[in-house]
Amino acid sequence: MSSFRFSSPMEEGAGRSVKCGSWIRRPENVNLVVLGLTMTRPSSYSSVAAIEIFSFDPKSSSLSSSPLVRHEFEESDGDPITIAVHPSGDDFICSTSNGGCKLFEVYGLETKLKLLVKQVPPLQDAGPQKCLAFSVDGSKFATGGVDGHLRILEWPSLRIIVDEGRAHESFRDMDFSLDSEFLASTSTDGSARIWQADDGIPLMTLARNSDEKIELCRFSQDGTKPFLFCAVQKGNKAVTAVYDISTWNKIGHKRLLIKPASIMSVSLDGKYLALGSTDGDICVVEVNKMEISHWIKELHPGEPIASLEFCPSQRVVLTTSSQSGAMVTKLNVPADWKEWQIYLMLLGLFLASAIVFYVFFQKSDSFWNFPLAREQQARPKLDSFLGDAQSEDVFGPLDM
Repeated sequence: MSSFRFSSPMEEGAGRSVKCGSWIRRPENVNLVVLGLTMTRPSSYSSVAAIEIFSFDPKSSSLSSSPLVRHEFEESDGDPITIAVHPSGDDFICSTSNGGCKLFEVYGLETKLKLLVKQVPPLQDAGPQKCLAFSVDGSKFATGGVDGHLRILEWPSLRIIVDEGRAHESFRDMDFSLDSEFLASTSTDGSARIWQADDGIPLMTLARNSDEKIELCRFSQDGTKPFLFCAVQKGNKAVTAVYDISTWNKIGHKRLLIKPASIMSVSLDGKYLALGSTDGDICVVEVNKMEISHWIKELHPGEPIASLEFCPSQRVVLTTSSQSGAMVTKLNVPADWKEWQIYLMLLGLFLASAIVFYVFFQKSDSFWNFPLAREQQARPKLDSFLGDAQSEDVFGPLDM
């Protein structure tokens, strides 16, 4: 395991607090990291909120020391709360404590990256949004407010699909299913609901015991196991529950963290589930076995992990917390097969099969390699016994 703690040039003595972060998968197969942060300048005692984008080096699993591009918010916008990146990597939205949501368009190459900032009219005066999520197919965008208001917008038209003012007491978490058909959401009161994403019809509220609070939710992503993972506080124990989305029944649970979970994430290929705790630990679980593959204690010592997300193309996770900042950590999990390795293996199997067939052909006494010389010498005797091979049957017609 190796971790890279992010730090970037700043005014001497300035206090810096990372509020949120996410990966950006660019069309040119480059991974970037976007961070929402605040910085206090001692000279003026003023606080500045900003968005910064950094390059990622997959060889060293590290971020660039300086941002590729930076945008400072207006003082009236407040601080960044959370970030959601569109699957295309061309857009992301950041919610702020005072100014609703801002849309950022990313364009240009990595060395000349630029941001175009736009307003999102349906969310301009929506108030603080605790949860933001794009659907997997990129056609929908959902927000969950601190005030419990649920909105689902069509993307990129921003047409309002769902506008439910009393969806929850206050939003805690949300996630779209792999087929973008369902939206799961959790509330600060411990309840969890399932919504039809196309029309916002509430399908059901997940069943729970009186001593259970469902806090976080993530859908499986491998396409073969239709599960919903939920972080549940069961009395004084933190467990991870698994629900079958064909029936929405709970099929089991397992204790993976000692302290309550503050954040949850699933890798894009669905093989791994990650949990970050309120005291700065993270654990990475192999979904097929629901066993811990990687554990890091006190990655962010003594504080909740605010952001946790798998890199789109590497076994690396991005984590953020207010005091420890942003970190990228390479995971000690089995390496995945690369595309060229698969093709090389198939080529090797083909060549091995060809060699085996050639050896068999040379050494066998089969129909395809019978001893011609011996048979030609023996054939007259055989013909003399059976008669002329070209003549009629020597036994004559048979009465059946």
